[in-house]
Amino acid sequence: MPAYTSPLCIIFKAIPLGMDTTFMEGFTQYFNANKALWNKKTAVHEHSDFYELEKFKEGTTSLRSVELEEMGEVKGKSLLHLQCHFGMDTLSWAREGAEVTGMDFSDAAIAKAKELASELDIAANFVCCNVYDLPKNLEGKFDIVFTSYGTIGWLPDLDAWAKVIAHFLKPGGQFYMVDFHPFIWMHNYEMDKIDYSYFNDEVIAETTEGTYADRSADIKQAEYGWNHPISEILNALIGAGLQLEAFNEFNFSTWNCFENLEEIGHYKYQFKHLGAKIPMMYSIRARS
Repeated sequence: MPAYTSPLCIIFKAIPLGMDTTFMEGFTQYFNANKALWNKKTAVHEHSDFYELEKFKEGTTSLRSVELEEMGEVKGKSLLHLQCHFGMDTLSWAREGAEVTGMDFSDAAIAKAKELASELDIAANFVCCNVYDLPKNLEGKFDIVFTSYGTIGWLPDLDAWAKVIAHFLKPGGQFYMVDFHPFIWMHNYEMDKIDYSYFNDEVIAETTEGTYADRSADIKQAEYGWNHPISEILNALIGAGLQLEAFNEFNFSTWNCFENLEEIGHYKYQFKHLGAKIPMMYSIRARS
């Protein structure tokens, strides 16, 4: 489910990306700021209409048709969910029959995920740490590694991310991701002007208000993200030894998480003034 804010920002500045000392010293600061922000977002998200938590508790899945169809059968398979927020998708995969482990760097989100698993009596394991530190905090290999909707935009280094994925996959195991297309993240809030680079050549520092789940929420805090072109994503996975099986692009979003969207079908949305002209999501399936 979505984990990325909308492009709306009050303050914007670009910091050159590189492996210089100044940038590396700032990494911890970026992660800590984002973690504090997501702890605040979790408190809002769990009560928002956007996440439909009560319907989920009654048995509705939080998964969308794209990932359900493209992932295939998961019953009896072990599944690791990277950057799982407060666990609704993780627990939905458990309802589909998978043996699930979810991880996220937000301790508030992981606490809520554990609470949900206990309340709903769903077997699930949850780990709280930065995705880059996961090999230090979790043992074992998995049949499937999964991530979705607004995750890698919080990560500066996709080569290191892909190595984590490869580390946890069993031989022949499947990696699957679905996410919002980087084309969207280039644009301003109104989607009528390009404000950001398509390429990962800067850390994007913003001060945002609210959250995609509740734009009136009393949250105003700095956040740090990175845009990743498709080539960077694919090459990181290939470089980590994964074999690509499928890459798809979609002219709709399965989440109503941007302004100026219209519903064109069940859980399918497009920008009113752009229609089917632009890519809004992509998916990747690969194997170890």
